[in-house]
Amino acid sequence: MEHHYYGPINEDKFTIEYERNFIAGDVVVGTGYGIQLALYLNCARYLWMQRRHSRRPMFLLGYMTTMLLIESLFVAVQARTVQFVYVDNRNYPGKQHFYLFPPAKLRTAAVNVIFYATLFLLTFLSDLFVLWRCWVVWSTSGQHKLALGVIVFPIILVLASFVMGTLWTLQSSQPTLSMYSVQPLAYGTSYYAISLSLNIILTLLIIGRLLLYRRSLLKDLPVAYGAHYISLITIVVESAALYTVFAILFLITYALNNPTNQVWLAVGSASQQIANLLIIYRIADGSAWTKDTLTATAALPSFQSRINDGCISTHISDFHFTVPPSVDCSPNLELKEVARV
Repeated sequence: MEHHYYGPINEDKFTIEYERNFIAGDVVVGTGYGIQLALYLNCARYLWMQRRHSRRPMFLLGYMTTMLLIESLFVAVQARTVQFVYVDNRNYPGKQHFYLFPPAKLRTAAVNVIFYATLFLLTFLSDLFVLWRCWVVWSTSGQHKLALGVIVFPIILVLASFVMGTLWTLQSSQPTLSMYSVQPLAYGTSYYAISLSLNIILTLLIIGRLLLYRRSLLKDLPVAYGAHYISLITIVVESAALYTVFAILFLITYALNNPTNQVWLAVGSASQQIANLLIIYRIADGSAWTKDTLTATAALPSFQSRINDGCISTHISDFHFTVPPSVDCSPNLELKEVARV
């Protein structure tokens, strides 16, 4: 049977691969946005219910809303870019260079500037959030001086990433350049290398601190209770390790100009916001690590139970709960509580 070819004509393999990954990245962006929207609604509901208890819920709600608006812009311009490439400029001459050196009207278009700006803002604001979480974990039990000493270097990296990210955004939006031109590529690689280094350092700092807490808590608390704060899932979520893994993949493929960088860019951007929302969700439902966690666990009352003369008694600090002998003490019976302070 004769095989007919209906694929691209006069286009090299590299360009075809870029097109495939470009479209795949757009699908990933939409999928990630849907996950973020679901997490946002759940977090917003919890935070809104707690708005009268402290200022933090409203601050986190404002941060989440800002990030969602920026992410919405990013998704919109990503979709518009796909339309621009495959519909508005379907027959653009020399299309094999369209992605590396797009036409001037695309480079200077508002949609292109917004794309770079939103991508930069999402990464920068997410870095600030993880930096704050590192501070919270290390400042537990009032150890503020220790926490400040630990985050001094990450703060320097945040400032450096802001400078490099600004230069990358400005250079990539120039009429004669693109994000794959020599100078913007150098700025972009430096920016993401600094941002990735920052996230790796913060992730390791948070993981290391939580592991130290884990060893300390398991000495004094039952495993079931200690695992609530220092389980494997807790460590992965609190350290935002989800984003770090995908950011490494994007940086490597972007520096090598590998077409799959379009997919890892979309996955990395989505995973960064999802990682932050998972942390906020834990904060909203009260299971996240706070600066008072160790203080709260250290103040837990001790439990002692015994059976005397047919009466089950439980002593909790200054509280005494008893079940009279005349009451059936079967396990299925709901115990009536007689409290004495």
